[in-house]
Amino acid sequence: MKKHNKLKILNDPIYGFISVPSEEIYQLIEHPYFQRLRRITQMGLSYLVYPGAHHTRFHHALGCLHLMQKAVQVLRSKRVAISDAEEDALYKAILLHDIGHGPFSHALENRIVKDVSHEEISLSFMEALNLEFNGSLTMAIQIFKGKYHRPFMLELISSQLDIDRMDYLKRDSFYTGVAEGNINSQRLIAMLNVIDDQLVVEEKGLYSVENFLSGRRLMYWQVYLHKTGIGAEHLLQSFIQRALELIAQGISVSLPDTLKFFLTSRNLDFKNARVLDRFALLDDSDVIMALKMNRNHKDFVLSELSKMILERELLKIKFTKKQTSPEKVEKKKQKLQQQYGISDHESSYFVFTGQVTNSAYAKAKPIKILSKSGKLTELIKAGKEESFKALANSVTKYYCCFPKIRD
Repeated sequence: MKKHNKLKILNDPIYGFISVPSEEIYQLIEHPYFQRLRRITQMGLSYLVYPGAHHTRFHHALGCLHLMQKAVQVLRSKRVAISDAEEDALYKAILLHDIGHGPFSHALENRIVKDVSHEEISLSFMEALNLEFNGSLTMAIQIFKGKYHRPFMLELISSQLDIDRMDYLKRDSFYTGVAEGNINSQRLIAMLNVIDDQLVVEEKGLYSVENFLSGRRLMYWQVYLHKTGIGAEHLLQSFIQRALELIAQGISVSLPDTLKFFLTSRNLDFKNARVLDRFALLDDSDVIMALKMNRNHKDFVLSELSKMILERELLKIKFTKKQTSPEKVEKKKQKLQQQYGISDHESSYFVFTGQVTNSAYAKAKPIKILSKSGKLTELIKAGKEESFKALANSVTKYYCCFPKIRD
């Protein structure tokens, strides 16, 4: 059925009204490749911790489009030359930057599709759309790949102070109810400038940047690296791993066709239109269906993992300053083996250790601060207080996951 396209104004709970800047961008939003993002959760299984966190990659992409429009307006007001073609390319690049995410976003990255990042799949989608839209995404693709001659355009999309982070922190804060992530994106964008085609922040925005980085660090500890969320995502990853193991042994596992295709295929070429079209049909619902289809599987591990996720009977997880000793891990595994009559290998699906690292700021990819005199200074040197130095500190926590043993 042919669609009659027209420019739209969308209502967003974060920013209010979001305008779609051109008919072609509206057509991109309406495309099945992009509409799939409605079925990809932004935060994996975080809704098992924060019930409101059911927002999707679709929400995030539109929010990024809105913020990019604000950034272009601000930079042009400061006499940064941005042509109409560059403006259009920036909007398309930020709109499509996450289009290659698979089910449950980062939770299953490299699990369903091996050795291919979501960025690579995003690029394949963009190249396919470029053919369909008669080459109108060529500049957007150059920016996305970092091959456009003006580096600040890529920095707006991917850097330590990019549009992507400005939206997801504010959006994730809103939907989880965790106030620490409610950064002032409008203020940050107002402080942006461009010097020698490099993105910089004006000196009066120094403390806004500190607040942004501090908020990001807190969001990682409170939300993205929340111990219950980590445990839930491990279960989901383990379900996929166990399904693959059983398939390799010739044991039947019930799976939706699209998910089965990617779990049983290797060395897939995402430049191939048929592979890309299949991936465009893959979303969270396929994984949820797989969990439901195997909750009564004859394999104890696969069945138990399915039930634990579906019924939110999650693993217990303890954070520690030091790694849990192998003896303690073995003791927990043996207890599980005795209770359920499972092997050492099978018990490793439910008892394991790991670590997480969090740092607010990476000096290797510096944020430059522009003084009133025109001098550029790296963020930590520009902010003389100790709180700025602390932003670059890296903190590692260790954890041990194990089930709550039933009596």
